[in-house]
Amino acid sequence: MNTLVFDIETIPDIEGGRKIYDLGDDLDDDGVAKAMYHLRFQKSGTEFLPHHLHRIAAISVTFRGRGDDFKVWSLGDESADEAELIQRFYDGIDRYTPTIVSWNGGGFDLPVLHYRAMKYKIAAP
Repeated sequence: MNTLVFDIETIPDIEGGRKIYDLGDDLDDDGVAKAMYHLRFQKSGTEFLPHHLHRIAAISVTFRGRGDDFKVWSLGDESADEAELIQRFYDGIDRYTPTIVSWNGGGFDLPVLHYRAMKYKIAAP
């Protein structure tokens, strides 16, 4: 049985926030992020952005295959873009059909992965 434990790390989707909140080009990226957090707090009482406004910055995994096959790594490298990280994650799921383990994966990680995959037209297995 193959087992994949994973976690994603995210940053605000500045491009998406700029469009959704009509923030224009007069704010720099830091200003857009601050505006996104402020607007979210006004609406919901928390600065935690909705799933669709998170951009994936890293995906790290632990893979346990048959026998002694055990690996820990992060997908891509520092130059990998978000689409590449998502594609590599789903390619691994498709190839190894593992049991997936995560902390709050169903509540955060997987929904964010699915939203971001839709943005890049990446098919999820």
